[in-house]
Amino acid sequence: MIDADGGLADDPLPEGSYRKRGRRLSEILSDIAQDGDRTRVSVADIFTAMGDRAFGALLLIFAIPNVVPTPPGTSAITGAPLVFLAAQLMLGQSPWLPKIIANRSMTREDFAAIVRRISPWLARGERMLRPRMTYLVYPPVEYLTGLLCLILAIILALPIPLGNILPAIAICLFSFGILERDGLCILFGLVTFVVSLVVVAGVLFAIVKGFILLVSATFF
Repeated sequence: MIDADGGLADDPLPEGSYRKRGRRLSEILSDIAQDGDRTRVSVADIFTAMGDRAFGALLLIFAIPNVVPTPPGTSAITGAPLVFLAAQLMLGQSPWLPKIIANRSMTREDFAAIVRRISPWLARGERMLRPRMTYLVYPPVEYLTGLLCLILAIILALPIPLGNILPAIAICLFSFGILERDGLCILFGLVTFVVSLVVVAGVLFAIVKGFILLVSATFF
């Protein structure tokens, strides 16, 4: 539902909607892709379908394109919504999206083609997850997860060469943990978060050192 401020607000869903707590993301995406009554699929549709698990679903959807090398500028486009969502998760707010993001859409046929490609991998990952160590997926630990995702999203949005892949993987792990209530996946995300910081710091150090050497060689 779009609220009075032009954003997407969390709201009770009508009878017969896709909101069924416990259904997996791959199943919900497949249902949306096969819905012949739709001509286009928007971010708002996915938000509504996931209901109270929208945080995990949307973080995953915006992070997963960055897991593989992408054209320059992709991380800046997907990083902004990630920053927005992660900040809300950190602050314990209900998920909300501005209209400019919520209304982004594609044809149902294009969406279905994407779902067909990712569904086998997504379903395989979901089968490995189950509710465990659930104290790691509820407040107050959930707020810490939001903070870590916010740091990763900021890194991902920066134009750092190959600096988006590990942060994106870490966000995906956190997202799966939130979606499937799997605290072990959250721990894997934490490990990947630490590795991401080390790698990105190393890349930035190499860039700065190379720049200093270049300046020294040019002017001295």
